[in-house]
Amino acid sequence: MSQMPDNDAPLVLAVPSKGRLQENATAFFGRAGLKFVKSRGERDYRGAIAGVDGAEVAFLSASEIVAQLSSGAAHIGITGEDLVREQLSDADAAVEMLTPLGFGHANVVVAVPQAWIDVRNMADLDDVASVMRARHGKKLRVATKYVNLTRRFFAEHGLADYRIVESLGATEGAPAAGTAEIVVDITTTGATLSANALKVLDDGVMLASEANLVASMQAPWGARAKAAAKTILSRIAAEEEGRTLREVRARLDLAADALAVLEERFGARLPFGAPATSAPLTLHCPEKAVFALVEHLDGLGADDITVSAPAYVFRRANRLLERLNARI
Repeated sequence: MSQMPDNDAPLVLAVPSKGRLQENATAFFGRAGLKFVKSRGERDYRGAIAGVDGAEVAFLSASEIVAQLSSGAAHIGITGEDLVREQLSDADAAVEMLTPLGFGHANVVVAVPQAWIDVRNMADLDDVASVMRARHGKKLRVATKYVNLTRRFFAEHGLADYRIVESLGATEGAPAAGTAEIVVDITTTGATLSANALKVLDDGVMLASEANLVASMQAPWGARAKAAAKTILSRIAAEEEGRTLREVRARLDLAADALAVLEERFGARLPFGAPATSAPLTLHCPEKAVFALVEHLDGLGADDITVSAPAYVFRRANRLLERLNARI
């Protein structure tokens, strides 16, 4: 249940305080015309967004961001889905995952020794665990920092004969050190696992994670915070829309049925309505359909076809804001 809103309280946006995640988050917001400002220098852990009233920026570690979203101390945050799913037992009730951000990609995986040539999937691993328990009276040891994700995933696969060894250091080194038989870890390329003679099970990808824009359902969503959220999410949605669309203009008169074909075949739409007789035809279409659309227009006799990428496309219907408003 969210806190009682203070209508004058600012929106708190929690972003990563260091590393690649901070760089990517800063760049992501920058593309949307949202520049982070630290009034007291780079070491300051509080800031603002230039030109956006009613918003504060809190620079925190990725795991702290999840805690702040869970408690309602932050309204919106940027953090990995893996941390959200691990730290929050009922993540879908506590937060709303507004949109993936396209960076911070990594998978949480189950990895076993490469020497286990007959162990290819979770069913094989269950057999190994059962044999270990029956023959040696020991449970399969799993080294991981992802305790809750592991328990849920193993339960889904009916695997119960194991015990978790919580990892505080380099998880992938646990089997070689003799502290665990297998690991559940996060990986981007799999190179580190391979270097430690480990392999990912065929069905062992527990979560394909990336950085997400996450909204708290526990935060006090007052009028000022909602207004700031509308400004921020409108710009983010407009930049995303502009990045994925292309504007195609041409000199061409088309009948209504021909325009319908353009939308059906190429996803092209008339953003400003049908053109006047002397006006150029203006279409918006997905980037991947641009050249096929141009060839089609050329075949219809179009001339002076130009293609451009809009910086922003603001729509009255904003899916990010709609997702947020549906929950708060």
